[in-house]
Amino acid sequence: MLYKIPLVLDPQSEGGFTVTSPILPELVTEGDTVEEVLANVQDALLAVIEAYRDLGRSLPASLQLPDTSGSVWLETLVATA
Repeated sequence: MLYKIPLVLDPQSEGGFTVTSPILPELVTEGDTVEEVLANVQDALLAVIEAYRDLGRSLPASLQLPDTSGSVWLETLVATA
């Protein structure tokens, strides 16, 4: 399943980033690089989905992309040297 989730990456003074989502306040993770953060977001989202299931809740329907067989709009961070 694909999800479209807004993320906020906050740089930390000691390096790296803390990541949160304004739509899913339970989603919190961190990483030393953007690449690490995005990988950690997948794990954090799985934990949030599991917690929601345990509580009998569902994610907001607007987060799920219902048909992934066609084009998907994706916004991402791209770093250049």
